[in-house]
Amino acid sequence: MNEFYKKNVAEVLTKLNTSEDGLNDTEVEKKRAEYGFNELKEGKRKSAIQVFFEQFKDFLVLILIGAAIISMLFNNVESAVVIIVVIIINALLGTIQHIKAEQSLSSLKALSAPSSKVLRNGKKIELPSREVVVGDILFLEAGDYVSADGRIIENFSLQVNESSLTGESESVLKISDTINKDDVALGDRINMVFSGSFVTYGRAVIVVTAIGMSTEIGKIAALLESAKEKKTPLQVSLDAFGKKLAIVILVICALIFGLNIFRGNPLIESFMFAVSLAVAAIPEALSSIVTIVLALGTQKMAQENAIVRRLHAVESLGSVSVICSDKTGTLTQNKMTVKKVHVDSKVVDFDQLTKDDPLEKRLILMSLLCNDAITTNEKELGDPTEVALVNLGAFYDLDELEVRKSYPRLSELPFDSDRKMMSTVHKIGDQSIMITKGALDVLLKRCVKILKTTEPEELKEKHKKDIENINRDFSTSGLRVLAFACKDVEDGKELNLEDEKDLTFAGLIAMMDPPREESAKAVADCISAGIKPVMITGDHKITASAIAKQIGILKSESEAMEGYELDKISDEQLKEKVEQVSVYARVSPEHKIRIVRAWQEKGNVVAMTGDGVNDAPALKQSDIGVAMGITGTEVAKDAAAMVLTDDNFSTIVKSIANGRSIYANIKNSIKFLLSGNTAGIISVLYASLVALPNPFAPVHLLFINLLTDSLPAIAIGLEPHNEHVMKERPRNISEPILNKAFGIEVLVEGFLIAVCTLTAFYLGLRTGNIALASTMAFSTLCLARLFHGFNCRAKESIFRIGVFSNKYSWFAFGIGVIFLVLVLEIPFLMNIFEVEPLTSNEYYTIFGLSVLPLLLVQAYKLLFVK
Repeated sequence: MNEFYKKNVAEVLTKLNTSEDGLNDTEVEKKRAEYGFNELKEGKRKSAIQVFFEQFKDFLVLILIGAAIISMLFNNVESAVVIIVVIIINALLGTIQHIKAEQSLSSLKALSAPSSKVLRNGKKIELPSREVVVGDILFLEAGDYVSADGRIIENFSLQVNESSLTGESESVLKISDTINKDDVALGDRINMVFSGSFVTYGRAVIVVTAIGMSTEIGKIAALLESAKEKKTPLQVSLDAFGKKLAIVILVICALIFGLNIFRGNPLIESFMFAVSLAVAAIPEALSSIVTIVLALGTQKMAQENAIVRRLHAVESLGSVSVICSDKTGTLTQNKMTVKKVHVDSKVVDFDQLTKDDPLEKRLILMSLLCNDAITTNEKELGDPTEVALVNLGAFYDLDELEVRKSYPRLSELPFDSDRKMMSTVHKIGDQSIMITKGALDVLLKRCVKILKTTEPEELKEKHKKDIENINRDFSTSGLRVLAFACKDVEDGKELNLEDEKDLTFAGLIAMMDPPREESAKAVADCISAGIKPVMITGDHKITASAIAKQIGILKSESEAMEGYELDKISDEQLKEKVEQVSVYARVSPEHKIRIVRAWQEKGNVVAMTGDGVNDAPALKQSDIGVAMGITGTEVAKDAAAMVLTDDNFSTIVKSIANGRSIYANIKNSIKFLLSGNTAGIISVLYASLVALPNPFAPVHLLFINLLTDSLPAIAIGLEPHNEHVMKERPRNISEPILNKAFGIEVLVEGFLIAVCTLTAFYLGLRTGNIALASTMAFSTLCLARLFHGFNCRAKESIFRIGVFSNKYSWFAFGIGVIFLVLVLEIPFLMNIFEVEPLTSNEYYTIFGLSVLPLLLVQAYKLLFVK
């Protein structure tokens, strides 16, 4: 890396083989042959067709495609259509999500400046930014986008907004001097400008040091290209679970097929029954139900200011164990606010200011006059620190425009990054007063007096030490400090730099971007939920630590680390240290992605928030990238899985709670599907093993599959938010859905339903009518599964969570019962579904056996589940 910030202008020009007169056409062609065009490149991308067909690689999907083909061959069109429609919908969703995820680099390209002003052949010309080459002399002024990285060679009060790179919204004052330091963070290389940043004030002449993919923004593009999107924990679990489930079901179906053939049943009939059982047993609706539940969950989250861009990311939120959050605007208000004022040897907190103290009021008046910011009802215009001073004036009922009209500005010396001061002259009464504001270290040296309540006194060494101590206390508290001074000047005098001496010190005003009111509670909620909050910011360590302490992220100074310290340790060392660090300051894009990876390698699910271009690679690398909707760049939004419309950390915590609830609901839906299917498999397997007739016709299995699966499972997925979810630890990312406890529940509940179904079948067989026995078994299994939907709503009893709290479960139950009654009572449907008429007693028997598993499971939950 060429550290141009450490070289003087002559050394930089020599290194780049250029001069302050710019390049000629021949030199430009040589440079272009060496470095190429000034543009961001992207790798070859897969076509939409390729992406679409890749969605069919899932093992369970392949099994279902096979089942659909077989069903078509044997005229089971209904089953085949259902399977194919679900598979195609899921493939389309996956394709759309993939294509959207690839839009980040396109947004990065939009940051490129459309044209640039350069010195070519000794003449200043304007040309497309794509044609800028290394060594070009580039002219910048307010309103320009910077088209390439460069070293400043002439500076005229240049201020640049580098939020797209550093994440910090405050403009950076630039210099042209050499920086004689090692390990200088990107945000502190103030004699450099970077592609994609925006000039807010002043002008400068720079020499281009890097273009295209070699710029800092180009490095981000490369990181973005290499950062791999991770499958969500649910996707990983479902993939592994689907393969195991499909193999088990195929083995069982093959066994039943073999038993039927062994007992002399016709080959085609036996094969068709085995295929029907496979289709009924494999929960092909699982993917679509999960998608529907996630989609409906995202609607609720959108109402709470969290827009989910990638559907499967919702459940990742429930597994989050680390949140890496930006500071500015996410944990803070993104608005500078005055916190303390120092006048006449006393420090006054903002809420302790009084309107009758003459020195305080005079200092505030001075801060409004030596100030260019304006606030209106609609917006605030000007430097954030000056806006904070205007807002302070409002506390004293002082309107900045009225004050400036009453005490007109007669002359001024604008703020200069070298002087670090600004001075203005105003007519106050009969006297012309010069007001100066700036950094204390330069202003205090120019002061000879200090304002006191009675009259100014000589500024003694004791006064200076007291003021410096107060300034040090302010700075270590993360406050930004402005010093004010004044002096009388001659009427009609035009200011020059020599006038900024022999000043009278007036006071200090300290301000900061304060934490959001809700941030501390959100952080506390994270910690109680077993989630580690981490602050990653481009701001200085002192400021970041002060905010982090206020909101509960930082306990000890040893938990804070700066970017240059990260550069000195390896990835393996960072992995060992990462759990002990809560605040990272002055970081670069590479640092962010390293931090995220370190946490992931420790087995954590990481949420990463950000708003700038600099955040995009880490947003993509993280398990759940969260972009800011208000301040966020399009690049960050495209790279993220979720966008916050209120830029609020507490919204992330709400989203995690929703994610946990949604995952619990999905798991309960899966339990409902598997336990019901298990009941059907046990019933058929038992009948085959003990040489009973098949308890169901193939059409029965398809009816059960179509009716009693989808609606109740979706209803379970819409179970209202459970307040206890944030009192539990994050779900282990490696924990499979079908763990031992879950598997036991599925088997036990499936066994209960199977016992009741087979009991109904035996009672029907006692009449000597096999068709009636099959009808009773079919009806009992259907109704028992509908009742079982209430069991699967939560791990607690429905009497604890509210019997009627989920209206969707009752709606699904009602629809299922209506369709079952229609099949059992309407002659046309009775013929299609091969059912026999039932007597009243048989209906009572079916109802009693169907409701029994519900009563048993609810009794157990009431007694043993708290």
